Amino acid sequence: MEQQQMQHAVAATNLADILERVLDKGIVIAGDIRIQIADIDLLTIKIRLMIASVEKAKEMGINWWEQDSFLSTKAHQTELEKENAELKKKVADAEGTKAEADKAER
Repeated sequence: MEQQQMQHAVAATNLADILERVLDKGIVIAGDIRIQIADIDLLTIKIRLMIASVEKAKEMGINWWEQDSFLSTKAHQTELEKENAELKKKVADAEGTKAEADKAER
């Protein structure tokens, strides 16, 4: 009886190589789900998925994670500074209004 041997491809690509290529080039998967009854749209869901490295995403102008305060401490700090400035302005306005009211009473 002959023994069958498993043959391997000479130019085999492993998962790490494939992942590196995908992240380097980027890949977009898009799809739409539409539910209709009698030609009336009841529900439309648009699904967009992009897989890319951070560097590739930045090249394409995508950097939403840098402004998301949940994901970035820098963005969180900027958000706090903005909120602080708004509160200081409101306090200054309130104090100015109070000072004007005091002058009007005299």
